[in-house]
Amino acid sequence: MSAAPLPAEFARIARYFAPLAGPGGLALADDAALLRPRSGHELVLSLDTLVAGVHFLPQDPPDQVAKKLLRVNLSDLAAKGARPVGYLLSVSVPRDLPEEWFAHFSNGLAEDQARYGLALLGGDTTSTPGPISLSLTILGEVPEGQMVRRTGAEAGDEIYVTGTIGDAALGLAVLQGRLADPSGTLVARYRLPEPRLGMKLWGTAHAAIDISDGLLQDLGHLCRAAGLGAEIEAARVPLSLAARKAVDANPDWLATCLTGGDDYELALAVPERNGAKLAADAQKANVPVTRIGHFVAGPPQVTVRDAAGAALVFARGGWSHF
Repeated sequence: MSAAPLPAEFARIARYFAPLAGPGGLALADDAALLRPRSGHELVLSLDTLVAGVHFLPQDPPDQVAKKLLRVNLSDLAAKGARPVGYLLSVSVPRDLPEEWFAHFSNGLAEDQARYGLALLGGDTTSTPGPISLSLTILGEVPEGQMVRRTGAEAGDEIYVTGTIGDAALGLAVLQGRLADPSGTLVARYRLPEPRLGMKLWGTAHAAIDISDGLLQDLGHLCRAAGLGAEIEAARVPLSLAARKAVDANPDWLATCLTGGDDYELALAVPERNGAKLAADAQKANVPVTRIGHFVAGPPQVTVRDAAGAALVFARGGWSHF
């Protein structure tokens, strides 16, 4: 007697997602995962959701959507100084989504799992009459008591950022037909962020946050958490060559760079005495860092100054989901 065929949902899980499962995922054959952190370590958990038409364009390649979903969560771990361990995945898609979409989506996850050293632990799949909605819960670990938080910045701490700022927001403008991108750099940064893993941060940074909703808005979170102000110099904010060309051609793009979001870089509060330590750790992790300002006593707000020291005014502080 032949075995009854699997229902469509479970056949899809077995075909595309079970191969991604690590030991803790129990081959996705159970209702839960089993995970034990290493001795002397604590678990760090974070969750992000991507919705088609909001966080990615419906026509974006599904393998790149998968990588972006994983990487935006890995960016949260990077801000905590955590090492990735595994993740849970929830996929809600229209019933008529082609099977090919799942093949490319799971291939993207497989490639980034290998790159970043983690595996699927479990999750859920369901259908929806609305747009594709993807949620991922990331799990990482840090030595006990060493997770870097948003709180903790002190007056006088220097503000550092990793990588370059504004590429992703400009990349979205390119895809919307509002800006040219001959090199393809800006679109690539919008579709595929680079989580800045590898820096321990504990013992170096007083506070950290990943820049998802715009540099000014996320830096503002650090200000409110510490009850401090922040001052940054516009000229010090690192821009890629493609972003610099856009800003030089039209200075209005600077506001997009500082408030647009989707950078998935890190903003760090680092005491002056630890600057060399941060530089050494960043070099070891192959992560570029740039000092752009400092925290000051005063109202919890971010001030951006031009080369003459005058404060710049922006229409908005960053991205809002509501």
